[in-house]
Amino acid sequence: MRFQLIGAFVLAVGIYAEVERQKYKTLESAFLAPAIILILLGIVMFFVSFMGVLASLRDNLCLLQAFMYILGICLLIELIGGVVALIFRNHTIDFLNENIRRGIQNYYDDLDFKNIMDFVQKEFKCCGGEDYKDWTKNPYHDCSAPGPLACGVPYTCCVRNKTDIINTMCGYKTIDKERLSIQHVIYVRGCTNAVLIWFVDNYSIMAGVLLGILLPQFLGVLLSLLYITRVEDIIAEHKLSADASVAFQEQSEVERAGTGCCMCYPGKQ
Repeated sequence: MRFQLIGAFVLAVGIYAEVERQKYKTLESAFLAPAIILILLGIVMFFVSFMGVLASLRDNLCLLQAFMYILGICLLIELIGGVVALIFRNHTIDFLNENIRRGIQNYYDDLDFKNIMDFVQKEFKCCGGEDYKDWTKNPYHDCSAPGPLACGVPYTCCVRNKTDIINTMCGYKTIDKERLSIQHVIYVRGCTNAVLIWFVDNYSIMAGVLLGILLPQFLGVLLSLLYITRVEDIIAEHKLSADASVAFQEQSEVERAGTGCCMCYPGKQ
């Protein structure tokens, strides 16, 4: 029931975020939108949890088995995905960098990506995907582009000062400079490496998050299997009891039929 409520909450948040996103959407990138991810996640969590609750209340073997298999498949996909990502780490990093560059290309048109990228660059003190030169993929920041943004990076890449006034042009003419000459002006390391380093430095937090995600699913599969076994045992016991009752009734009918038309009772003494 708890996961059902969580799923409903995630679904509601996703729907609200998608409604708000539609008001300001300037680029068709549905599958990259966090709201779509939240909606899909909420739908899966809600219906799988609802299936488990209904199956346990009705002792329905079909629903119980479906719940167990779906939960097991989700757990297996997550584990396989994590293992594959670790084994092919370089390919995973290249894949992330390529997608970040693709997002940078539409930075000013995709508000979802813009907000996420700005947040990551400010919080993790990084710039771009692989490094700050990824911003040349944006038509406004390319060095051959006209305008004041040419050959610069967004202000979220800048090393923040202690004043309250934000200089939005602090990254002016930095892309064509060497790393050492601008490292006091903007963050030169890429966000992919910055996030990975944060994961490694905070491995205990990440282990807790992974445990919190995977352990309930594993327990759900295990408890479902035990419950299915118990229900099958009860059904088997009930069937044996019913068969024994039917056999006893048939035997009684045979015995009564063997007495003929009259039944003899012992005389009174």
